[in-house]
Amino acid sequence: MLATIIQRAVMQGTPLLFGSTGEILTEKSGHLNLGIPGIMYVGAISGVAGAFLYEQSVASPDLLNPFLAVLIPLLCALVGATFMGLIYCFLTVSLRANQNVTGLALTTFGIGVGNFFGGSLIKLVDSDVPSIALSKTSNFFKTQLPFASNLGWFGEIFLSYGFLVYVAIIVAIISSYILNKTRMGLHLRAVGESPETADAAGINVTKYKYISTCIGSAIAGLGGLYYVMDYANGVWSNNGFGDRGWLSIALVIFSVWRPSLSILGSILFGFLYVIPTYIPDISVSAKKLFEMLPYVVTIIVLIITSMRNKKENQPPQALGLPYFREER
Repeated sequence: MLATIIQRAVMQGTPLLFGSTGEILTEKSGHLNLGIPGIMYVGAISGVAGAFLYEQSVASPDLLNPFLAVLIPLLCALVGATFMGLIYCFLTVSLRANQNVTGLALTTFGIGVGNFFGGSLIKLVDSDVPSIALSKTSNFFKTQLPFASNLGWFGEIFLSYGFLVYVAIIVAIISSYILNKTRMGLHLRAVGESPETADAAGINVTKYKYISTCIGSAIAGLGGLYYVMDYANGVWSNNGFGDRGWLSIALVIFSVWRPSLSILGSILFGFLYVIPTYIPDISVSAKKLFEMLPYVVTIIVLIITSMRNKKENQPPQALGLPYFREER
Protein backbone atom coordinates (compact mmCIF):
# COMPACT_ATOMS: atom_id res chain seq x y z
CA MET A 1 0.00 0.00 0.00
CA LEU A 2 2.86 2.39 0.80
CA ALA A 3 4.30 1.89 -2.67
CA THR A 4 0.92 2.72 -4.18
CA ILE A 5 0.62 5.91 -2.09
CA ILE A 6 4.10 7.04 -3.16
CA GLN A 7 3.26 6.29 -6.78
CA ARG A 8 0.07 8.35 -6.58
CA ALA A 9 1.94 11.16 -4.81
CA VAL A 10 4.53 11.31 -7.62
CA MET A 11 1.80 11.39 -10.25
CA GLN A 12 -0.12 14.07 -8.37
CA GLY A 13 3.02 16.12 -7.87
CA THR A 14 4.32 16.01 -11.44
CA PRO A 15 2.15 18.91 -12.75
CA LEU A 16 3.30 20.92 -9.74
CA LEU A 17 6.94 20.15 -10.54
CA PHE A 18 6.54 21.34 -14.13
CA GLY A 19 4.78 24.51 -12.98
CA SER A 20 7.22 25.34 -10.18
CA THR A 21 10.31 24.74 -12.34
CA GLY A 22 8.93 27.07 -15.00
CA GLU A 23 8.03 29.71 -12.42
CA ILE A 24 11.46 29.52 -10.76
CA LEU A 25 13.15 30.25 -14.10
CA THR A 26 10.81 33.20 -14.58
CA GLU A 27 11.31 34.58 -11.08
CA LYS A 28 15.08 34.27 -11.35
CA SER A 29 14.84 36.96 -14.04
CA GLY A 30 13.03 39.25 -11.58
CA HIS A 31 9.49 38.65 -12.83
CA LEU A 32 6.65 37.29 -10.69
CA ASN A 33 4.31 35.47 -13.06
CA LEU A 34 1.00 34.77 -11.33
CA GLY A 35 -0.34 33.67 -14.70
CA ILE A 36 1.10 30.15 -14.27
CA PRO A 37 -2.37 28.58 -13.61
CA GLY A 38 -3.69 30.07 -16.85
CA ILE A 39 -0.55 29.08 -18.76
CA MET A 40 -0.84 25.48 -17.57
CA TYR A 41 -4.50 25.52 -18.59
CA VAL A 42 -3.66 26.78 -22.10
CA GLY A 43 -0.88 24.19 -22.39
CA ALA A 44 -3.41 21.50 -21.53
CA ILE A 45 -6.12 22.60 -23.97
CA SER A 46 -3.57 23.18 -26.75
CA GLY A 47 -2.34 19.62 -26.36
CA VAL A 48 -5.91 18.32 -26.21
CA ALA A 49 -6.82 20.21 -29.38
CA GLY A 50 -3.77 18.84 -31.21
CA ALA A 51 -4.50 15.28 -30.10
CA PHE A 52 -8.20 15.64 -30.94
CA LEU A 53 -7.53 16.90 -34.47
CA TYR A 54 -4.99 14.15 -35.10
CA GLU A 55 -7.36 11.44 -33.85
CA GLN A 56 -10.12 12.85 -36.08
CA SER A 57 -7.80 12.86 -39.11
CA VAL A 58 -7.32 9.08 -39.12
CA ALA A 59 -9.96 6.57 -40.13
CA SER A 60 -9.59 4.47 -36.98
CA PRO A 61 -7.89 5.02 -33.60
CA ASP A 62 -5.91 1.83 -34.24
CA LEU A 63 -4.16 3.57 -37.14
CA LEU A 64 -2.65 6.26 -34.93
CA ASN A 65 1.10 6.60 -35.23
CA PRO A 66 2.48 6.46 -31.64
CA PHE A 67 5.26 8.95 -32.40
CA LEU A 68 2.92 11.52 -33.97
CA ALA A 69 0.26 10.91 -31.31
CA VAL A 70 2.76 12.05 -28.68
CA LEU A 71 4.65 14.66 -30.71
CA ILE A 72 1.64 16.65 -31.96
CA PRO A 73 0.02 17.39 -28.56
CA LEU A 74 3.49 17.93 -27.07
CA LEU A 75 4.36 20.60 -29.64
CA CYS A 76 0.90 22.17 -29.42
CA ALA A 77 1.20 22.46 -25.64
CA LEU A 78 4.66 24.03 -25.92
CA VAL A 79 3.52 26.52 -28.55
CA GLY A 80 0.35 27.50 -26.66
CA ALA A 81 2.15 27.97 -23.33
CA THR A 82 5.06 29.85 -24.95
CA PHE A 83 2.61 32.20 -26.63
CA MET A 84 1.10 32.98 -23.23
CA GLY A 85 4.60 33.67 -21.96
CA LEU A 86 5.20 36.05 -24.86
CA ILE A 87 2.02 37.95 -23.99
CA TYR A 88 3.20 38.28 -20.40
CA CYS A 89 6.68 39.44 -21.51
CA PHE A 90 5.30 41.98 -23.95
CA LEU A 91 3.09 43.51 -21.29
CA THR A 92 5.50 43.45 -18.35
CA VAL A 93 8.92 43.79 -20.02
CA SER A 94 8.22 45.89 -23.11
CA LEU A 95 5.21 47.88 -21.87
CA ARG A 96 6.24 47.74 -18.18
CA ALA A 97 2.77 46.83 -16.95
CA ASN A 98 2.27 45.78 -13.34
CA GLN A 99 3.41 42.18 -13.00
CA ASN A 100 0.86 41.11 -10.39
CA VAL A 101 -2.11 42.49 -12.31
CA THR A 102 -0.83 41.10 -15.62
CA GLY A 103 -0.29 37.64 -14.14
CA LEU A 104 -3.75 37.49 -12.60
CA ALA A 105 -5.30 38.71 -15.85
CA LEU A 106 -3.36 36.04 -17.73
CA THR A 107 -4.72 33.36 -15.41
CA THR A 108 -8.30 34.52 -15.99
CA PHE A 109 -7.67 34.78 -19.72
CA GLY A 110 -6.03 31.34 -19.92
CA ILE A 111 -8.84 29.60 -18.07
CA GLY A 112 -11.39 31.37 -20.27
CA VAL A 113 -9.56 30.32 -23.44
CA GLY A 114 -9.31 26.75 -22.20
CA ASN A 115 -13.00 26.54 -21.32
CA PHE A 116 -14.04 28.13 -24.62
CA PHE A 117 -12.08 25.75 -26.83
CA GLY A 118 -12.78 22.81 -24.53
CA GLY A 119 -16.51 23.50 -24.75
CA SER A 120 -16.25 23.82 -28.53
CA LEU A 121 -14.52 20.44 -28.83
CA ILE A 122 -17.12 18.84 -26.54
CA LYS A 123 -19.88 20.10 -28.85
CA LEU A 124 -18.08 18.65 -31.88
CA VAL A 125 -18.09 15.14 -30.43
CA ASP A 126 -21.71 15.53 -29.27
CA SER A 127 -20.90 13.77 -26.01
CA ASP A 128 -23.54 12.82 -23.43
CA VAL A 129 -21.18 14.06 -20.68
CA PRO A 130 -19.38 17.45 -20.71
CA SER A 131 -15.95 16.01 -21.45
CA ILE A 132 -13.63 14.75 -24.19
CA ALA A 133 -12.00 11.33 -23.94
CA LEU A 134 -8.72 10.85 -25.81
CA SER A 135 -8.01 7.43 -24.36
CA LYS A 136 -5.95 6.12 -27.28
CA THR A 137 -3.57 9.09 -27.18
CA SER A 138 -3.49 8.88 -23.40
CA ASN A 139 -2.30 5.27 -23.61
CA PHE A 140 0.78 6.40 -25.53
CA PHE A 141 1.57 9.01 -22.87
CA LYS A 142 1.03 6.49 -20.07
CA THR A 143 3.20 3.75 -21.61
CA GLN A 144 5.45 2.27 -18.94
CA LEU A 145 8.64 0.25 -19.11
CA PRO A 146 7.59 -3.34 -19.96
CA PHE A 147 9.59 -4.91 -17.13
CA ALA A 148 8.44 -2.50 -14.38
CA SER A 149 5.68 -4.82 -13.17
CA ASN A 150 8.19 -7.63 -12.63
CA LEU A 151 10.30 -5.66 -10.13
CA GLY A 152 7.84 -5.50 -7.25
CA TRP A 153 7.81 -2.39 -5.06
CA PHE A 154 10.93 -0.99 -6.73
CA GLY A 155 9.31 -1.04 -10.14
CA GLU A 156 6.07 0.40 -8.77
CA ILE A 157 7.80 3.33 -7.04
CA PHE A 158 10.49 4.21 -9.58
CA LEU A 159 9.60 2.78 -12.99
CA SER A 160 5.81 2.70 -13.31
CA TYR A 161 5.23 6.15 -14.84
CA GLY A 162 4.74 7.71 -18.24
CA PHE A 163 7.70 9.47 -19.82
CA LEU A 164 6.58 12.98 -18.81
CA VAL A 165 7.24 12.19 -15.13
CA TYR A 166 10.89 11.55 -15.93
CA VAL A 167 10.98 14.60 -18.21
CA ALA A 168 9.79 16.75 -15.29
CA ILE A 169 12.57 15.46 -13.03
CA ILE A 170 15.24 15.81 -15.72
CA VAL A 171 14.11 19.37 -16.57
CA ALA A 172 14.27 20.33 -12.89
CA ILE A 173 17.79 18.91 -12.52
CA ILE A 174 19.01 20.58 -15.73
CA SER A 175 17.45 23.90 -14.67
CA SER A 176 19.21 23.67 -11.31
CA TYR A 177 22.52 22.96 -13.03
CA ILE A 178 22.12 25.84 -15.48
CA LEU A 179 21.20 28.31 -12.74
CA ASN A 180 24.08 27.37 -10.47
CA LYS A 181 26.89 26.08 -12.69
CA THR A 182 26.82 28.00 -15.99
CA ARG A 183 27.56 31.51 -17.17
CA MET A 184 24.06 31.76 -18.58
CA GLY A 185 22.61 31.00 -15.15
CA LEU A 186 24.92 33.52 -13.53
CA HIS A 187 23.74 36.21 -15.94
CA LEU A 188 20.10 35.29 -15.33
CA ARG A 189 20.52 35.49 -11.56
CA ALA A 190 22.30 38.81 -11.96
CA VAL A 191 19.37 40.17 -13.93
CA GLY A 192 16.99 39.06 -11.19
CA GLU A 193 19.10 40.49 -8.37
CA SER A 194 20.06 43.83 -9.93
CA PRO A 195 19.12 44.51 -13.55
CA GLU A 196 20.87 47.91 -13.40
CA THR A 197 24.19 46.29 -12.51
CA ALA A 198 23.69 43.50 -15.05
CA ASP A 199 22.91 46.06 -17.77
CA ALA A 200 26.00 48.07 -16.87
CA ALA A 201 28.05 44.87 -17.18
CA GLY A 202 26.86 44.39 -20.76
CA ILE A 203 24.17 41.76 -20.12
CA ASN A 204 21.10 42.10 -22.33
CA VAL A 205 18.46 42.35 -19.61
CA THR A 206 15.46 42.30 -21.95
CA LYS A 207 16.71 39.20 -23.78
CA TYR A 208 17.21 37.26 -20.57
CA LYS A 209 13.79 38.25 -19.23
CA TYR A 210 12.06 37.20 -22.45
CA ILE A 211 13.94 33.91 -22.84
CA SER A 212 13.62 32.78 -19.21
CA THR A 213 9.92 33.67 -19.03
CA CYS A 214 9.03 31.98 -22.33
CA ILE A 215 11.01 28.84 -21.50
CA GLY A 216 9.47 28.82 -18.03
CA SER A 217 6.00 29.15 -19.52
CA ALA A 218 6.66 26.29 -21.96
CA ILE A 219 7.76 24.05 -19.09
CA ALA A 220 4.68 24.98 -17.07
CA GLY A 221 2.49 24.18 -20.08
CA LEU A 222 3.82 20.61 -20.04
CA GLY A 223 2.40 20.31 -16.54
CA GLY A 224 -1.07 20.95 -17.90
CA LEU A 225 -0.53 18.47 -20.73
CA TYR A 226 0.67 15.81 -18.28
CA TYR A 227 -2.37 16.27 -16.07
CA VAL A 228 -4.83 15.68 -18.91
CA MET A 229 -3.01 13.06 -20.96
CA ASP A 230 -1.50 10.99 -18.16
CA TYR A 231 -3.06 11.68 -14.77
CA ALA A 232 -6.62 12.20 -16.05
CA ASN A 233 -6.36 9.39 -18.64
CA GLY A 234 -6.88 11.73 -21.60
CA VAL A 235 -10.18 13.14 -20.32
CA TRP A 236 -10.69 16.89 -20.61
CA SER A 237 -13.50 18.62 -18.72
CA ASN A 238 -13.84 22.36 -18.24
CA ASN A 239 -12.66 23.68 -14.87
CA GLY A 240 -11.29 20.25 -14.02
CA PHE A 241 -7.73 21.33 -13.32
CA GLY A 242 -8.31 22.37 -9.70
CA ASP A 243 -5.83 24.56 -7.86
CA ARG A 244 -2.69 22.88 -9.19
CA GLY A 245 -1.45 26.08 -10.81
CA TRP A 246 -1.55 27.94 -7.50
CA LEU A 247 0.07 24.99 -5.74
CA SER A 248 2.93 25.26 -8.25
CA ILE A 249 3.50 28.87 -7.22
CA ALA A 250 3.37 27.85 -3.55
CA LEU A 251 5.93 25.14 -4.30
CA VAL A 252 8.35 27.79 -5.58
CA ILE A 253 8.39 29.37 -2.12
CA PHE A 254 8.52 25.98 -0.38
CA SER A 255 11.59 24.98 -2.42
CA VAL A 256 13.25 28.38 -1.75
CA TRP A 257 13.68 28.99 -5.50
CA ARG A 258 15.68 25.80 -6.10
CA PRO A 259 14.43 23.49 -8.88
CA SER A 260 16.22 20.50 -7.35
CA LEU A 261 14.30 20.91 -4.08
CA SER A 262 11.07 21.21 -6.07
CA ILE A 263 11.37 17.52 -6.92
CA LEU A 264 11.05 16.50 -3.27
CA GLY A 265 8.55 19.29 -2.58
CA SER A 266 6.27 18.17 -5.40
CA ILE A 267 6.19 14.62 -4.03
CA LEU A 268 5.39 15.96 -0.55
CA PHE A 269 2.61 18.17 -1.91
CA GLY A 270 1.30 15.24 -3.93
CA PHE A 271 1.36 13.07 -0.80
CA LEU A 272 -0.62 15.65 1.18
CA TYR A 273 -3.09 15.85 -1.70
CA VAL A 274 -3.75 12.11 -2.05
CA ILE A 275 -3.47 10.85 1.53
CA PRO A 276 -7.13 11.68 2.42
CA THR A 277 -8.31 9.09 -0.11
CA TYR A 278 -6.54 6.37 1.90
CA ILE A 279 -8.06 7.37 5.25
CA PRO A 280 -11.23 5.36 5.89
CA ASP A 281 -14.46 7.17 6.74
CA ILE A 282 -12.87 10.62 6.43
CA SER A 283 -15.34 13.50 6.50
CA VAL A 284 -15.60 16.17 3.82
CA SER A 285 -14.42 18.87 6.22
CA ALA A 286 -11.36 16.82 7.21
CA LYS A 287 -10.55 16.25 3.56
CA LYS A 288 -10.66 20.00 2.95
CA LEU A 289 -8.24 20.49 5.84
CA PHE A 290 -5.79 18.10 4.18
CA GLU A 291 -6.08 20.04 0.92
CA MET A 292 -5.05 23.16 2.85
CA LEU A 293 -1.88 21.56 4.22
CA PRO A 294 0.41 22.38 1.26
CA TYR A 295 -0.40 26.07 1.68
CA VAL A 296 0.06 25.86 5.46
CA VAL A 297 3.45 24.17 5.00
CA THR A 298 4.43 26.87 2.50
CA ILE A 299 3.51 29.63 4.96
CA ILE A 300 5.59 27.94 7.67
CA VAL A 301 8.60 27.69 5.33
CA LEU A 302 8.14 31.34 4.34
CA ILE A 303 8.14 32.39 8.01
CA ILE A 304 11.22 30.31 8.83
CA THR A 305 13.24 31.55 5.83
CA SER A 306 12.24 35.15 6.59
CA MET A 307 13.37 34.82 10.20
CA ARG A 308 16.69 33.22 9.27
CA ASN A 309 17.19 35.79 6.50
CA LYS A 310 19.82 33.73 4.65
CA LYS A 311 20.62 35.22 1.26
CA GLU A 312 20.44 31.91 -0.63
CA ASN A 313 16.91 31.25 0.67
CA GLN A 314 15.48 34.61 -0.34
CA PRO A 315 13.73 35.53 -3.60
CA PRO A 316 15.62 37.57 -6.22
CA GLN A 317 16.07 41.11 -4.93
CA ALA A 318 14.42 42.73 -7.95
CA LEU A 319 11.49 40.30 -8.04
CA GLY A 320 8.32 42.09 -9.12
CA LEU A 321 10.07 45.40 -9.78
CA PRO A 322 9.93 46.89 -13.30
CA TYR A 323 13.23 47.86 -14.90
CA PHE A 324 13.53 51.26 -16.60
CA ARG A 325 16.84 51.50 -18.38
CA GLU A 326 16.45 55.25 -18.77
CA GLU A 327 16.58 55.62 -14.98
CA ARG A 328 19.81 53.70 -14.61
